[in-house]
Amino acid sequence: MNSAVTIRTFIIFLLTFWVFAPFVNAASNTIDGIRVWPAPENTRIVFDLKATPDFTYFSLNNPQRLVIDFKSTLNLVQLENLAKNDTRIKRIRTSTPKEKGGMRLVLELAENFNLTVFPLAPAGQYGNRLVVDLFDKQRKESIVATKKLNDKRDVVVAVVAGHGGDDPGSIGASGSYEKHITLNIAKKLARLINRQTGLKAVMIRTGDYYVNHDRKVELARKNSADLLVSIHADAFTSSQPSGASVLVQSTRRADSEFTRWISNREKESELLGGAGEVIKHTKDDNLAITLFDMKKEYTMASSYEFAEHVIKQMKKVTKLHKKRPERLSLAVLKSGDIPSVLIETGFISNPQEEKRLNNSAHQQKLAKAIFTAVNHYFESNPPEGSLLASMRLKQHKVARGESLSVVAQRYNVSVGQLKSVNNLTSSVVRIGQTLKIPRTDYN
Repeated sequence: MNSAVTIRTFIIFLLTFWVFAPFVNAASNTIDGIRVWPAPENTRIVFDLKATPDFTYFSLNNPQRLVIDFKSTLNLVQLENLAKNDTRIKRIRTSTPKEKGGMRLVLELAENFNLTVFPLAPAGQYGNRLVVDLFDKQRKESIVATKKLNDKRDVVVAVVAGHGGDDPGSIGASGSYEKHITLNIAKKLARLINRQTGLKAVMIRTGDYYVNHDRKVELARKNSADLLVSIHADAFTSSQPSGASVLVQSTRRADSEFTRWISNREKESELLGGAGEVIKHTKDDNLAITLFDMKKEYTMASSYEFAEHVIKQMKKVTKLHKKRPERLSLAVLKSGDIPSVLIETGFISNPQEEKRLNNSAHQQKLAKAIFTAVNHYFESNPPEGSLLASMRLKQHKVARGESLSVVAQRYNVSVGQLKSVNNLTSSVVRIGQTLKIPRTDYN
């Protein structure tokens, strides 16, 4: 090779290195993605980075802005249309960095929001992240407007679709997200509940955004929920496991929450209805502890009873992974005052079950099974003062010589109504059998 060419090539290499090396060295980190997740009460912005972010931030007024300085970072993301679907962020742009080699991003905001900024370590399919949460100053509490008949309230069921937003939950073999499956089933369940006289569903998540566990319980309380149902899809490291499970709070977690209640009884006592005032004002610690403990035990027993109703119905439409309710320490089930269950509708990690979980007809079957469990549970346990309590079904024990038609005539109902409410497939009844009697204007 010509020595002149070799020397010239070497000089070009040195010049190139000399010009661009400072930028390469300065940008030891990169912003590889930015995701914006609008929700009814907040917006979450997630910055995906190559390495752990080194950052500072501050706010500016008139106009309202959030400024984030990333040290030794290069932005690789187009910013123009990131916030086009969000009402809280006017735009995201760059500005003069605080120091050489850094990156300054400016979020122009519609108003003054409560905000949190925090890094997240790699987890699952995500790498290093910086998260910004913008919370409305006045949270819009969606207090349920219940249907009323004779001043009797509806029974309220809080329906929680698991995961959402930047938390996709488990991901199936074909790439489907748990968060989409749970929202579809939750919506179908809510529609069924809202069609039933005396029942009202409150959707804790109505779109693709994340609601933290404390807020889920808080919203359920704000809407005076009588029951919390959280919908999920299970996953495992292998594709073999399949089937549905129903989970309730572990005794250890319940005891932990119980301890927290006791230490903060001035605030927490408001959750306990009439007994709450006694707990709040009594100087008798033993009385307060006893009342708290009774409420906790009632909630746990009610949760387990409802879970058994769910399993009874779920096994009619899908395979069960566990045939009895399981007790686990789960944040969404921590409420000591609202009976709560988490339903794993199947294994998204199983290819065959993943396909079924994404099927609308199968989702409807799962929702119908859960709804039937809700209906049957509250038929037997209608809350005091509710419309269902005023409509509680009478019961009749079949005596010798009585037929289904005789019982129907006695209570002014049809044989078809009796068969329907008692899930009978024939008109044959046995002596001593207890029948539910549907309520009419005449009985």
